Amino acid sequence: MAELTRRTVATAGAAGLGLLLCTPAANALDRALRLTSTRSVSTAGTTLEQVAAGGGTSTYSRLSAGPGWPLVVRSDLATPQSGRDDRRRALSAFVQFTDLHITDTESPARFEYLHPFIGSAHRPQEALGTVATSALVERVNSVRQGPFTGRPFDLMVTTGDNTDNHELIELDWFLKVLNGGSVTPNSGDTNTYEGVQNSGNHEFWNPGKPGGDDYTAKGFPQIPGLLEAALKTFTAPGLDVPWYCTFGNHDDSIVGSLPARIPGIDAWYTGKYKVIGKDETTAKKLATAIESGSSVPVAELFGGSGTIREVTPDARRRPFSTGEFVRAHLDAANTGPGPVGHGFTSANADGQNVYYTFRIAPGITGISLDTTTDAGFADGSIGLAQYNWVESTLKRNSSTYYDFFGRKVTHGVTDELFILFSHHTSGSMGNLLPDSRHLLDPRLDGNAFVALLKRFPNVLAWVNGHTHRNQITPHAGNTPQQGFWEINTASHVDFPQHARIVEVADNADGTLSLFTTLIEAEAPYAVDYDARTPQALASLYRELSYNDIHTDLGRVGDAADHNTELLLVNPLA
Repeated sequence: MAELTRRTVATAGAAGLGLLLCTPAANALDRALRLTSTRSVSTAGTTLEQVAAGGGTSTYSRLSAGPGWPLVVRSDLATPQSGRDDRRRALSAFVQFTDLHITDTESPARFEYLHPFIGSAHRPQEALGTVATSALVERVNSVRQGPFTGRPFDLMVTTGDNTDNHELIELDWFLKVLNGGSVTPNSGDTNTYEGVQNSGNHEFWNPGKPGGDDYTAKGFPQIPGLLEAALKTFTAPGLDVPWYCTFGNHDDSIVGSLPARIPGIDAWYTGKYKVIGKDETTAKKLATAIESGSSVPVAELFGGSGTIREVTPDARRRPFSTGEFVRAHLDAANTGPGPVGHGFTSANADGQNVYYTFRIAPGITGISLDTTTDAGFADGSIGLAQYNWVESTLKRNSSTYYDFFGRKVTHGVTDELFILFSHHTSGSMGNLLPDSRHLLDPRLDGNAFVALLKRFPNVLAWVNGHTHRNQITPHAGNTPQQGFWEINTASHVDFPQHARIVEVADNADGTLSLFTTLIEAEAPYAVDYDARTPQALASLYRELSYNDIHTDLGRVGDAADHNTELLLVNPLA
């Protein structure tokens, strides 16, 4: 069988960004897409079929349907055998959401005015996040099955940063969007938007009237009534499949970066004064303090001198604790399509240890990790106690593994295959500051955790988020059986706003295939600016994110990070 290899990276990556293709490259892409179609059950509704394409980000650009991204076969860890499509047996199919960043854009406990120095402090599309995430849910419900195995989705896992500023109201919106129900994405005044985008501050794009901001200078359109539409109640259909939750740094820290338990912080969250601007010198000083990890003057960050907007106080903006986050998932009112707790159990209800195992499919165990530390900074690590728990969990269902010194160990247990889920990637686990929940627990970095996973051939993959970037990394072990794949997926808040389907298949030839397929929200690529339907708002969410003055198209990744077949030696063959 002909194979599409990693040599198609440049072609498919360029096509995905809507760049001009020369005729030979276009012909190669056509051939690759035809081959992909012959190998799949269905490409409908995925980026195998079509993908958002723009004209570049130097000026404002509308989006359109570009050519799909073909399947890339990656043989970094195992050699593909011919005829495997005819022998393939599906073991599992699931979906990953990550970095949804459901945001209360009117909250006083935000520092949007720092966006010239910290781009993620404000996004022009963020008020549309709830309805856009609901459109992503609709895409999962309509696709329903893995495109290469045809197996119905077993479940969905969200890998952290479910909320943006760990507020109770954001948590409520997040749960309702995934479970289904009536969502009113508004806080404070029930009838009026009270955020930065109608404040008159010219650091921000105001969709209601033109200003002297960098967004308008780039060509952002005027869309009167957009903010009012963003606040309106809508009905979220909710997922049709069970879903599981993993904890992220934005779920436990002020905008994902500041340390926990800052005295008086609740008053800033629930109060009536919102800072919407400061002089450049002060803003730069505060941004430097946040990014360097030095002592952040919180009173100056959320108050002090500057331009301040008075907003309507709202007790629902209070930050939740880790225990409250877990208990909200355990609440029967939030069960939705199940399971009760969405992976969390009563053992996690105190918020101390928010990691657990769950059944993905027969013979495949999922391990949901907590890689956050509430001491500050966005990056993470793993505590020694959790590291030891992971090691024990893997040993319990691995008949063959390797000890710390590389010696092979065999014992009589029932084998399981393992897929791990975390918020942070191996490369973003260098923050070794102690977590207040486990002050005496040493922290270990991503290299130490990779070394642990390489000792267990039954580990197939580690699925994560945090970087807002599509990137798939092979981790080769000392033997062919000891390799695993790290699958990192872009966020749903920044362009390209992806989620990922992962299918596990046994090729009946001593290898396994992990098929990874990216999907976008179920919304048109472009709509009339007068449209106000939920799908239209979800479309604008994507378009505005593409044109954000802080957008980074490198987050899209290369073709080898998109729709792939990742080969592995089957450890149980």
